[in-house]
Amino acid sequence: MVVEVEYARAWDSRARAPWCPISVAEARERDAAGSPYVVVYRTAGREAPLEVRLVSWRDHYVGLWVYDAQGRRSYDLDMRLLDDPARLLRRRTIGWTYAGPETAEFDDRCPRIIVELFPDGRGRRTDEPGGRGGGAHVTVPRVRDDERWMDRPAFGEWPLLSAEAHGLTAPPVVETSGQPVVETPGQPVDGTAERAEYDGDDNDSAPATCWRPPRPAQPGPITELFRPGVRVTDGHHPEMTVVEPRRIGTLRVPSGLLAVSGPDSDDGDGPHLTVPVPPGEYALEEARVRHTYHCEWRKGQVTRTDTTAVRVLVGDAPAATWEMARRPGDDPRLLPDDGVFGFVTDGATGCFADAGAWEPLIALYEKGLVEGDPDLDPDVYEDISDSMYLLRTRDRSSGAELAAFATTGDGTYPVWVGRSRTGDVVAVVVLVETMPELLPDTEATNAP
Repeated sequence: MVVEVEYARAWDSRARAPWCPISVAEARERDAAGSPYVVVYRTAGREAPLEVRLVSWRDHYVGLWVYDAQGRRSYDLDMRLLDDPARLLRRRTIGWTYAGPETAEFDDRCPRIIVELFPDGRGRRTDEPGGRGGGAHVTVPRVRDDERWMDRPAFGEWPLLSAEAHGLTAPPVVETSGQPVVETPGQPVDGTAERAEYDGDDNDSAPATCWRPPRPAQPGPITELFRPGVRVTDGHHPEMTVVEPRRIGTLRVPSGLLAVSGPDSDDGDGPHLTVPVPPGEYALEEARVRHTYHCEWRKGQVTRTDTTAVRVLVGDAPAATWEMARRPGDDPRLLPDDGVFGFVTDGATGCFADAGAWEPLIALYEKGLVEGDPDLDPDVYEDISDSMYLLRTRDRSSGAELAAFATTGDGTYPVWVGRSRTGDVVAVVVLVETMPELLPDTEATNAP
């Protein structure tokens, strides 16, 4: 069987077509530079591609999407380039089983198998025989080293990795497509001065339906959530206005190591995350937004104020940059698109605390909130009302404190660390709601 190969700057997943076809020479240049590009494998008499390879070395990523005869993605392989430049980690695979030719792509009822592998030998296999939301069976996959890792082929020497999935028993003959690069609407001809730029970023000229390399979650407009007058939207309410942050007391961190964690952590290793700060006492604040909506129950307009984030205010200087807090060993190269590191909670609760007194502070938290001990001294345990902050505990011997806050659900919550222009920590923030978007005129009307 003859398999034709064509190159493009991107792949439009909705149209199932390459966007901005390019020559082999340009693809080779982009490969060497680490810029994103795609490789499409086709065979005569078949409308859908056999597979699409998605490459972005600067993002440490190679993806493989396998398509069935109906043009549905049936297999997704996510590979990562880590410290060894000669091999790739098979980080994640997803396989879908479609009941018939009429079943829609990614139908929620389609059985799925998801396998996640890590460079340290760990792994997880999730079987969903009833599809997404239909229950899952999680096991530890048994994989050999050659199944976990793949040798990195040179440009132009990649095999057809989906050959077995398509029932090809003999090695296919791979040929570069001889079709000229032609202009299609929105896709300038290769080499013209008007050629569209594509760098895999959200601000390039490619359609929104084009593949882009996976990137870790970005902080978004965190600073603006604490700036009164800024207008935002959460997608449900067309306009929300940021109001003055609400101060809920202070937090003492005499050890100089701020813990941010789920207080229900049961890993026995202390807090999930820690951030070094100067020893001191810092303000606890809530970011709030006000919005008006029509309430069916009250049959009229209702105005309410909601908390979007909580923070420890460490310094007075504005945050020039925001970074995601990580534990030792957290490797952003392993994250999926929009993936996060953070603290995990099964009780919709997080906390800020002095890491130096973590154990006694958590013990007081459990006695007061979990066990409901009525005899706790108010000097070591304090309930907080009418706030996302729930309670505060205090270690008498050191003066260290813990402040617990509610989140809007279970799961993993990233912790954002704001730094001044000189690199000093000025704020530590946890979003308790989904990050809202700035309204279009925000930057112009609310500039600091």
